[in-house]
Amino acid sequence: MRYDLVIFDNDGVLVDSEPISNRLLAAYLTELGHPTSYEDSLRDYMGAAMHRVHDMVVGRTGQRLPVDFDDVFHARVFAAFERDLKPVAGIEEVLQKLAADSLPYCVASSGSHERIRVGHRTTGLDRWFDERRIFSAQDVGRGKPAPDLFLYAAERMGVAPERCVVVEDSPLGVQAAVAAGMDVYGFTAMTPAERLVGAGRLFSDMMELTELLV
Repeated sequence: MRYDLVIFDNDGVLVDSEPISNRLLAAYLTELGHPTSYEDSLRDYMGAAMHRVHDMVVGRTGQRLPVDFDDVFHARVFAAFERDLKPVAGIEEVLQKLAADSLPYCVASSGSHERIRVGHRTTGLDRWFDERRIFSAQDVGRGKPAPDLFLYAAERMGVAPERCVVVEDSPLGVQAAVAAGMDVYGFTAMTPAERLVGAGRLFSDMMELTELLV
């Protein structure tokens, strides 16, 4: 194996949550008087921590979102997850192969620890990720595109950045991985390939990943 650690993004890579969460985010922002389409949400917020939503709204309008914005939004998201969330097709086979090959892996997500755990519990992916394999932007303060989260995950897993590969589906995540000095594979199931500038490899079917890692 050419790598000592595979770092997965969560939303859109492990769990098929991006359509759910971005529709809800667009609807909630619009409800609050900040007209946002689903496409706008994907473009501006996919792969980002919640502070980016707050920062962009203030920057564009000078208005702050309600103090309970995050709590209300996450309550809506978690309710939708319980009804509709599925794992990304093929990801369980990938995780099974990594485990069989004894290749270490973890998740490093812009989402909160609670969001990661709710998603994993709902989809059954929690059996693949114990506490030692879960890292959130909450752990570092600055989310993607800053490299902090990926560097923190690598440090905690005991692997040098240059021996890591990141699996990402968002432009912000790809930027963060490149800034961390890591190789990055871009998953194009939802994101056009041309938006994942900086990714060393691109793939559209999760089942392709095991071949790319050899």
